[in-house]
Amino acid sequence: MKILHITPTLDPAVGGLPMVVYRLAAAQAALGHEVHILTYASPHAQTQIEQAYAAVPHRQLVHCHLLAPSSRFEFLVGRRARAAVDQFIRERPATALHLHGVWCATSLAASKAARRLRHPYLLAPHSMLHRACLDNKWPKKQIAMYFGYRSMLTHAAAIHCLNEHECQAVLDLRLNVPSVILPNGLFLEEVSSSPLPGSFHAAYPQLQGCPFILFIGRLHHVKGLDYLADAFAILTQSNPQVQLVIVGPDAGEQAPFSRRVAHAGLTHRVHMLGPLYGSLKQAALADAACYCLPSRLEGFSVAIAEALGCGVPVVISHQCNFPEVPLAGAGEAVPLDAPQIAAALERVLSDPQRRLAMGQAGRQLVASRYLWPQIAEQSLAIYQRILTPD
Repeated sequence: MKILHITPTLDPAVGGLPMVVYRLAAAQAALGHEVHILTYASPHAQTQIEQAYAAVPHRQLVHCHLLAPSSRFEFLVGRRARAAVDQFIRERPATALHLHGVWCATSLAASKAARRLRHPYLLAPHSMLHRACLDNKWPKKQIAMYFGYRSMLTHAAAIHCLNEHECQAVLDLRLNVPSVILPNGLFLEEVSSSPLPGSFHAAYPQLQGCPFILFIGRLHHVKGLDYLADAFAILTQSNPQVQLVIVGPDAGEQAPFSRRVAHAGLTHRVHMLGPLYGSLKQAALADAACYCLPSRLEGFSVAIAEALGCGVPVVISHQCNFPEVPLAGAGEAVPLDAPQIAAALERVLSDPQRRLAMGQAGRQLVASRYLWPQIAEQSLAIYQRILTPD
């Protein structure tokens, strides 16, 4: 099968979407299929992309087509992306076309090319159609819907949702388009060779061998860092050694979070390390006592899956939409409330045996349901059913 993924970017700094697209493509290619990714990338970003995905299994099998964004107009309209998709479909008419993201010119341009050629496509919103996302800059999104984006959605062969919660969000929009569920996943190869315990403490001696709670993600308001700061302030009152490690690129929340931490007098116990990739990120997971994500909204968090795959117990909010975590005994899911988050963290940190059992349950959960090879097989079945032209 020939597969073309369309994504607005492969830059890992923007969040999980590009990292998911790349890994899904690699897993599909490993099954013997011809897989391509079309995206925009500046020459400066290409080096960053290569470094970020260096450890992805089978990455050499994926064909990446990088369009240089020559102007702001091109980035907004996607004329060259439209032409590239048009040419690709004409040359490979049996291609399964998979669009990623909603509010981006790449998806809109690709959908227009596909519709002109009467070629079916699958569209993955990646949580961008949740009510909370729609409410953010809603006037602009209303205008965008009127000028082509709603048509892009309604003409999709199906909407690729990450879970039942996202399916309901799509249903609420009354698009009259079928939905299919395909979760994100994990390559065991990326977590099975974790560094030796203590490697991260050795690399960051400021942690002084203390247990630490780990956050990995964009430093964005939606990730709930304000709740995490307040919960950590409560936790430190009864736990004098625990530290907090923050890993990820700034997306507007670093300064407010730092002020909140400073106001609580905890700057010396909170370590903001920026984005980490590869072995350093795996070392952080290997040494973490607990992973915490009190997010306001998640579709399917790859960071949670990575923590589970590394055997790290997790404390997450209900809004992470990962009910399998408490059901499997791999961690706790709690309301968005600082005292309740702090209490959950205290329960995990204070019971080493329970923490170990949670870690083992997390590994089993990922191995049974969320490995990329399994998910790639599911995606191919979806393509065969709804995308492959007759």
